[in-house]
Amino acid sequence: MPGSSRDPLAGKLPVTLVTGFLGSGKTTLVSKLVRHPAMNRVAVVINELGEIGIDHDLVAMSTENIALLANGCVCCSVRTDLQETLRDLFARRRAGEVADFDRVIIETTGLADPAPVVQTLLADALVCAHFRLDGLVTLVDAVNGAQQLLEHAEPAKQIALADRVFLTKSDIAPPEAVEELRAAIAQINPGAEARLVLHGEVDPQALTGLGLASARAGEATLRFLGAPLQGEGTGGEKRLGRLHDGSIRTLALHFDTPFTWDSFSAALELLTTLRGPDLLRVKGIVNVEGQPVVVQGVQHIFHPPVTLDRWPGADRRTRLVFITRRIEAATIRDLLEAVARAAPP
Repeated sequence: MPGSSRDPLAGKLPVTLVTGFLGSGKTTLVSKLVRHPAMNRVAVVINELGEIGIDHDLVAMSTENIALLANGCVCCSVRTDLQETLRDLFARRRAGEVADFDRVIIETTGLADPAPVVQTLLADALVCAHFRLDGLVTLVDAVNGAQQLLEHAEPAKQIALADRVFLTKSDIAPPEAVEELRAAIAQINPGAEARLVLHGEVDPQALTGLGLASARAGEATLRFLGAPLQGEGTGGEKRLGRLHDGSIRTLALHFDTPFTWDSFSAALELLTTLRGPDLLRVKGIVNVEGQPVVVQGVQHIFHPPVTLDRWPGADRRTRLVFITRRIEAATIRDLLEAVARAAPP
């Protein structure tokens, strides 16, 4: 069974991913962020330093792929792959070669699918030892977003993986189109709050505190677990409306019977082996022989499970949310119900 007296998340640097389909405004958002005074202890990782158009008078120092801005923000371009960039950035921080940043924001420019970036943070042992995923923010273009959802698979997947959605260009989109897009976002991912953002103007705090930060349970844990886990009875399913083909679904499941860790993890392993690419996101809290264990994953890669120091509330049921593509709800429900029934008395 997972668990330790030491907080496994303590001391790790939180990482926020910023994604979005072409033209959604990621570059505009990041270029505004690096100028914000509250970014003085943040490292921003982007594909190409020149893309965000940093004014020369903002740059205090520049060496190779790292620029230190006048406000203390560290701006780093991906030189080879993300793993090497993050390792290099951490090594320079420890050696005192760059400012002592306390969080990282990564703009996934040019990556239509954010899943491999998430998996990099989870699968690379050295990166995982020093960084933790704090959340994924997806930008959606209010003018073109509806059409993109109809014509491309990537935007729906970006929304499905998101912890928060920024709806951009709402000032030049018809109000009814904005509301229809909001409804579509809520159907794809009910747990991701959608906020209107104009011209990239956003407080950096809107990109923080989205993930599990500690094994100590509290209000932040409940916020992380999200609204879709509440009030669904024995489980519910939502499908998309006319802005999508309905292949992406959200399923919320509750179980009263505690699991053993071996049985629950075996069920997840079977599910990811058979349908990993279509298991877009999993998040929730599992009752493992009375102990609260948080699980979360993207496709076939899962975060190390975190055993909380206590239950975050009175509800001690297992509560799980699955966002899937072309997986029938009964497939997941029947598998986990069979595992729950097989648990020893």
